[in-house]
Amino acid sequence: MPRTLIRKNPSNFKTLPLYVEATPDGLSYQSVGRPLNFSQTLQRRRPVTVANAEHFALELANLGVSVRLTLRWQNRDYWVLVRQRRQDRGDVVLKLISGYVPAHELNLPLHTAIQEIAEECLLETPEGWLGGRFNDTWLPAPYATALHYREAMPFRLMPESGAARPVRCANLQLIERPRAYVHLPTASLQLIYDLRLEVPKEAKSLSLFHVDERLEGDQLVARLDRKRPDLYLMPLQDGQPVPELYTLKKDQLYPASTRGLYLAESFARQEGWLVRDERIRWKDWLKQQGLSQPDKPSGLSRLTGKAKQLLKKIVPHKAAR
Repeated sequence: MPRTLIRKNPSNFKTLPLYVEATPDGLSYQSVGRPLNFSQTLQRRRPVTVANAEHFALELANLGVSVRLTLRWQNRDYWVLVRQRRQDRGDVVLKLISGYVPAHELNLPLHTAIQEIAEECLLETPEGWLGGRFNDTWLPAPYATALHYREAMPFRLMPESGAARPVRCANLQLIERPRAYVHLPTASLQLIYDLRLEVPKEAKSLSLFHVDERLEGDQLVARLDRKRPDLYLMPLQDGQPVPELYTLKKDQLYPASTRGLYLAESFARQEGWLVRDERIRWKDWLKQQGLSQPDKPSGLSRLTGKAKQLLKKIVPHKAAR
């Protein structure tokens, strides 16, 4: 049975439309107009067109932020992906941890990104849920009224190397150099931060869960469903993704099916500053990355040890006859 962790009034959330200017050397944005609530923002997220992918100026509905989070666990790196049913677009995708940037944080979207990690990526041990730190700053514990957090053993967030082209809020260049793109189908500016999460070595029997807010009636509701962890790990080898997905429960990796899977638009091809697609099929993304789907185990490889020994005795006997 899913457990309700928190309820919010969506009308308390406010963001601002943006005016964006892009050149081959960089991109800048600044707020325009009056603050908008969640429903007003969704109404403005309508497709826009741009003639030149490297040089343009236009008004957009909102600023969004995502985190390409690399989890370091048991001496191996993994990308962290979360499953989301996108109510505004009527689909289900795996995506990066992400969210809308509120009006008061437009000039500090990194703060929003860190908060989204605290809200969406939950790490559980038998002794309780792990808190986190970014450099010297504690991450919030958004579900402290419902869950027991361990303060003695936090995970650590650190920035990875940033994008080559600078992004500015007005005249202020954003620290940690996020990757930026304008998503044409939703008329939004999206920033992606590269961050690393290191699990403390003392954390044993670790399980990972994704918690996302859903609009239910006039409330935003966050629930924890242990039967559907909805947080997936993609292994990395020498910094490159391996085309496999897993869930993590009590220190055990469990393979996840990729059949019929779609990834969110942040995985789609970017042209200049633009992304034109709503989503991309898993198989198409593998081709785009030059990766191949791992072979399914054959019937022989799935046999037990005793069954294999029995088969070896039978097959040569038949061949001799």
